[in-house]
Parts: sequence; C-alpha cells; structure tokens
Amino acid sequence: MFARQMLRRFTTSAVRRSEHESGGIPGANLPFDIKNKYKLTAYFIMFFGSALALPWIIVRHQMLK
Repeated sequence: MFARQMLRRFTTSAVRRSEHESGGIPGANLPFDIKNKYKLTAYFIMFFGSALALPWIIVRHQMLK
C-alpha cells in the first residue's frame, strides 16, 4: 500500500514538472507535423525509402570500385 502511494506521488509530480505539455492533443509530442498529410507522406517515403535503398547503393558502390 505504501509503495503504491509513493509511486502515485512520484508520477503526479513528474507530470507536473514536465517541460512540455501536450494538453491531450494527439501528435503534440511528435518531432514532426502530422497536420499536413502530403508533407507527412513525403517524410515517410524519404525515411523508409532511404533505409531500403541504402544496401543497394552500398553494393553498387562496391561493385564499381
């Protein structure tokens, strides 16, 4: 019982001390904007496309050496 009270006090004080408040808005704590769906799509294509293309670019570079 005591541990539960201590945990609750810690979590409530940690929430109050947080530097940025999301205010219950979905996506407010993300490092990119999700309001513009075209920009978000472009970011996803660049992020996942670069990860999928990198091995092929490395192999091509090694074969051309």
